[in-house]
Amino acid sequence: MDLNGKHIVLGLTGGVACYKAAYLCRLLVKEGAKVQVVMTEAAAQFITPVTMQALSNRTVYVSQWDAREPNNMAHINLSREADAILVAPASADFMAKLLHGRADDLLSLMCLARPLERVPLLLAPAMNREMWAHPATQRNMAQLRADGAHVLGVGEGDQACGETGDGRMLEPEELLEDLIAHFQPQVLSGRRVLISAGPTYEAIDPVRGITNLSSGKMGFAVARAARDAGADVTLVAGPIHLDGPRGVRRINVRSALEMDAACRAHADQADVFIATAAVADWRPASAQTQKIKKQGDGQVPSLAFVENPDILAAIAASERARSGALYCVGFAAESQDLEAQATAKRLRKGVPLLVGNIGPATFGQDDNALLLIDAQGTLEMPRNSKQALARMLVAEIAKRLPVSGAA
Repeated sequence: MDLNGKHIVLGLTGGVACYKAAYLCRLLVKEGAKVQVVMTEAAAQFITPVTMQALSNRTVYVSQWDAREPNNMAHINLSREADAILVAPASADFMAKLLHGRADDLLSLMCLARPLERVPLLLAPAMNREMWAHPATQRNMAQLRADGAHVLGVGEGDQACGETGDGRMLEPEELLEDLIAHFQPQVLSGRRVLISAGPTYEAIDPVRGITNLSSGKMGFAVARAARDAGADVTLVAGPIHLDGPRGVRRINVRSALEMDAACRAHADQADVFIATAAVADWRPASAQTQKIKKQGDGQVPSLAFVENPDILAAIAASERARSGALYCVGFAAESQDLEAQATAKRLRKGVPLLVGNIGPATFGQDDNALLLIDAQGTLEMPRNSKQALARMLVAEIAKRLPVSGAA
């Protein structure tokens, strides 16, 4: 529950995307947030306050003259209680109003009256593609950002008017992810992080190959945690079917050789390399161009193997890594004797930090348990969701990095 204890004001302005706000409200509540819905009169033309009240379990406010507030100052009272104000959908008209400091309804009053230093304002635009592309809208958003508002992105696709293009409000899951990210400590701000994730696939013939059970979930969780912590993240992903974290540059590869080439190509620009991928140790010496047929004579074809490159060890031995400009983190998926095996692997790979786990207990799962090993000793991270562990790992890595700008 990433928003446990957070008090979120969810503002709705006029637009058909209000239907998404209902599900967004539900997601916020499920993540532990207290949600106070504030709607404009235009929003109430698209979805009823009764619906939002049922989903938020709190009275919905629409009018600045709401008599339920003893001092008749709902715009002050509600904004002071908030940890953030998220306006979703934010119409073009509402954003233009905010730009000029106009405050003729309760929601705009709250946005203007909020304490700037502690109550962030996040805006999720929603409008027709032509309205979105209009120079006036783009100018307004640029100025709102300059004034301290966080203007989120938009989606692309079919619109209610029948047209197709940019301007759709982001999906509720995406907005939830952006809001959660907003509350994360920016411990990797300005850093460039390279992450490898998932298995590799080594072809035997066009229809067969050698791989492993790595799901890539831990690596993807680390990528999201690093992005949420302010890093510029590049994710080199093996053959897995996971949606990449938003805001992360993803490079899809298949074999260990492809992963090696991609990681080496981007390591020169990275400040941190986190090798979570379960790279195959060997590959067939030569992949057959046609499917190997069973002959029915009981004979089994023999396969010769060659060793794959050790991606982590090679990058850890690079000049940038040895000088301290690139901090390398390895992962070890073991089946027994975790501490001993992982300690030996850290020394063998030549990395300052190695993260160990029991592979069969975590492959494909949504939770994990980690053991961090460095020159000073070990740190246990008890079983938790992979996303929670990823955030803790990112915090530990950030502690170990040199001061930004120093070798």
